[in-house]
Amino acid sequence: MATEHIGDSILGRLRADTLTRVRTFANRVLHVVETLESQGRSRRLLDQLTASGCSVGANLYEADEAMSRADFAKTLGIVIKELNETRFWLELCVMREWIQQDRLDPLLQEALQLKKMFGAMITRTRKTAVGAKKQV
Repeated sequence: MATEHIGDSILGRLRADTLTRVRTFANRVLHVVETLESQGRSRRLLDQLTASGCSVGANLYEADEAMSRADFAKTLGIVIKELNETRFWLELCVMREWIQQDRLDPLLQEALQLKKMFGAMITRTRKTAVGAKKQV
């Protein structure tokens, strides 16, 4: 994979467009939080949504700098967990009728697509690691 400089970071394992996609996801989550905050919704729930939604990107950046394949796969697993938690909080907001389902559908779909993409990356990484061990 090509190495690309973004600011002071050297990105090696992930494509720049993948990192951009997760930053955009986190930004969209923050827009939802700001909308709900302006309506006076539960601060605790909004803090949880902010934390999980932004943690997706933070953990992906950490995975990009992983020291090993195992560390990369483990950190991607955390990204998937944070995506699941974000989906939970978003769905709860819809259930409470704080925001309409159709407004969140694109964001929920993006969370599912990201989850599938990172799940596939974990599978490929683990298969590559097993293949490398067999050759030794």
